[in-house]
Amino acid sequence: MAKDKKKKILRPKALPPKGFRDYFGAEVVERSEMLREITAVYHRYGFDPLESSAVETVEALGKFLPDVDRPNEGVFAWQDEDDSWMALRYDLTAPLARVYAQNRNDLPSPYRRFAMGPVWRNEKPGPGRYRQFYQCDADTVGTASMAADAEICAMLSDTLEAVGIPRGDYIIRVNNRKVLNGVLEVAGLSGDDKDAERGIVLRAIDKLDRLGLDGVRALLGEGRKDASGDFTKGAGLSDEQADVVMGFMSAKRDTGAETCARLSELVQGSDIGAQGVAELEEIASLLDAQGYGPDRIDIDPSVVRGLGYYTGPVYEAELTFEILDEKGRKRQFGSVAGGGRYDDLVKRFTGQEVPATGVSIGVDRLLAALREKGRINSTAKGPVVVTVMDRDRMSDYQAMVAELRDAGIRAEVYLGNPKNFGNQLKYADKRESPVAIIEGGDEKDRGVVQIKDLALGARLAAEIETSEEWKAQPAQKEIARGDLVAEVKAMIARAAE
Repeated sequence: MAKDKKKKILRPKALPPKGFRDYFGAEVVERSEMLREITAVYHRYGFDPLESSAVETVEALGKFLPDVDRPNEGVFAWQDEDDSWMALRYDLTAPLARVYAQNRNDLPSPYRRFAMGPVWRNEKPGPGRYRQFYQCDADTVGTASMAADAEICAMLSDTLEAVGIPRGDYIIRVNNRKVLNGVLEVAGLSGDDKDAERGIVLRAIDKLDRLGLDGVRALLGEGRKDASGDFTKGAGLSDEQADVVMGFMSAKRDTGAETCARLSELVQGSDIGAQGVAELEEIASLLDAQGYGPDRIDIDPSVVRGLGYYTGPVYEAELTFEILDEKGRKRQFGSVAGGGRYDDLVKRFTGQEVPATGVSIGVDRLLAALREKGRINSTAKGPVVVTVMDRDRMSDYQAMVAELRDAGIRAEVYLGNPKNFGNQLKYADKRESPVAIIEGGDEKDRGVVQIKDLALGARLAAEIETSEEWKAQPAQKEIARGDLVAEVKAMIARAAE
């Protein structure tokens, strides 16, 4: 009788879902340290932390969804047992809208909050583009004062410098949606019957960094054919209308005052445009009074980030230093944060307009920039490892790590198989431990321990050529058991130099 063939066991692949990744030790520590530095600045400015649910109802997300008509497009959404749609948060702004509307009678007005954490986008992943990433936001809800916008910009400047981006390597550019509305009005594009043309114009402006002024100009007119031959229909503006819009795109001058003066000329006859210019002038004046000049924060009409979403000032933080792209070409790193004023934040919940302004920092992108420039100063090291020479004396080794931990030193006892001592040192190396502690029976009887400076030993190993040199090296020495904490602290301090 033939033997039954063993049934093949189908095992799951040990892979994360597409567009997701895992983060290990040093990466998590670096992000935590950077978030601590960011939130310290936010706290200094008087903002309070808020932690909201990672899951919101699709109804609450509403206009914040990338596709309102298809609630499971762009977000990770599902229906619960009563067929209500829920979704992982797409950003940290929509939860703020819901929280403020729900608790507005108990919260101070204005309400100043910061929040940080992962957000999820159900979008096609690509190189360096994941479906889960971290954001760190700060918002002021309940005031229409331009002082709130100026404060956000100043705080963003301080934050970039606090995490290691020096002046000269970044610029925060400020624009205003109302100015663009005024320009569109002067160009004859106001009114409900011009919705289609306005939409094309806004999308064209939003492509400035990719298409340049000539490409935008083509989309304002009859249209544009790209390198592949595909034709994109334009807004069909006359030359005179296109000149007005292009004047807005190229209105940047040497100073904020000169830029505002040029914008004033462009919006002559438009009340909303004049209001936008006045807001930019007020923001520039408030920032100047605090010492934030155009070398750090500048008025720049080319900032067009999501202008359809915002109702007033918009701002974007751009890193100006050069990096090499995947093809070895030099390019500027680009944007790491942005925000603006959105005065209909809570209105959809309450029916009442509630002014608000805020900023969002792309945490992963800012971390990547700091790594690119070698400005991550992570001091995270593995723990001190107490080796096990005699498994029957585990209580002695645990007493050692307790002493070290009580002194604020990260430490652990080796918990693997202690039979092979070499494996214990390999483990310590893999853990990037700065120090290993050795205490056998002989050392115990004499009241001493062997202490091995792993960081120094690794450096010396590259230079030592003979056994005599190795015996003479200072990476391992014998010390009195009572001096353990002081000696370990000294070794760690030397390794950090």
